[in-house]
Amino acid sequence: MTESVNGFFKNLAKLHTTALGEKRISKNLSLPEDCDPVCFCRNIIKCPDSEIKREGKNWYVTGGNCRITVNAGSCTIITAHILKTLK
Repeated sequence: MTESVNGFFKNLAKLHTTALGEKRISKNLSLPEDCDPVCFCRNIIKCPDSEIKREGKNWYVTGGNCRITVNAGSCTIITAHILKTLK
């Protein structure tokens, strides 16, 4: 794990999103109403099988059949999408 990824993990407690972000993430990932989208994303990020990389100002986390985009400066979850599988 690179030093910058370690810094990302140290800031996981700061991970948040906006009210619109919560709605967008819940809709895009088809989360149940009682599921907290920030907790859901945090658990994916903490999963050892998830791939984490930084491109420009954002972190991209791929795991659990979804991709999560997090602003590196503010620790804001911008969006998340279900990965399309090849058939």
